[in-house]
Amino acid sequence: MAALDLTRLRAVVFDTDGVVTDTARVHAAAWKHVFDRFLRGRSAPFDVRADYLRHVDGRPRLDGIRTFLASRGITLPEGGPGDEPGAPTVHGLSLAKNALFVRQVTEDGVAAFPSTVALVHELRRRGCRTAVVSASRHCRLVVGSAGLIHLFDVVVDGEDSARLGLPGKPDPALFLEAARRLEVPPSEAVVVEDALPGVEAGRRGGFGLVVGVDRTGSQAAELRHAGADVVVPDLAGLDVAGRVPVSSR
Repeated sequence: MAALDLTRLRAVVFDTDGVVTDTARVHAAAWKHVFDRFLRGRSAPFDVRADYLRHVDGRPRLDGIRTFLASRGITLPEGGPGDEPGAPTVHGLSLAKNALFVRQVTEDGVAAFPSTVALVHELRRRGCRTAVVSASRHCRLVVGSAGLIHLFDVVVDGEDSARLGLPGKPDPALFLEAARRLEVPPSEAVVVEDALPGVEAGRRGGFGLVVGVDRTGSQAAELRHAGADVVVPDLAGLDVAGRVPVSSR
């Protein structure tokens, strides 16, 4: 079993969707609904596994639209925030997806992965600081809906990215901002991610350990190639060793 050695690692930065909360499938379903309406008569339907993981997962919403459509050879005008949701522009598709996702989370709530919750509790018991990050602007809504916001010392999300002008993954800016707020150098922090751009961001950011989560059992090799030091199907596959020295907290 892979272990997190807290004698040398003082903080863990968790991605949100698919790592902390079981919302990746909600995102994927919302994307499929929006993209399939747009793609009708233009291209094959959106694949909730292959297309979501390869082109959308872990990216800011607008970047995900551009990346996915580029994979189909489609270019759309950018439009703007005032576009009608569902309009054939990058912003129009983004607004439609956003409205659908927020409605589903508000109406149905959010489930957390029990193994992740157990791991966070154990890390904090041993003096490790924790952060949760997301390219989504709804990270606080999602984590709050799951009743977990109190378990994280720091939250960095899409709202912070927009306000601070942080580039999206695979740029490590989001994770580096979390480490800065935790007051821990990246070399003494862990990144836990399920998305290829996020794993690449953790590696590019110089983090002490990058853990890839492969819940589908289909992209372990890709996660390792992107930079994961360890790949597990679930965070129950991670053990915790030692504790953070009091002088390092």
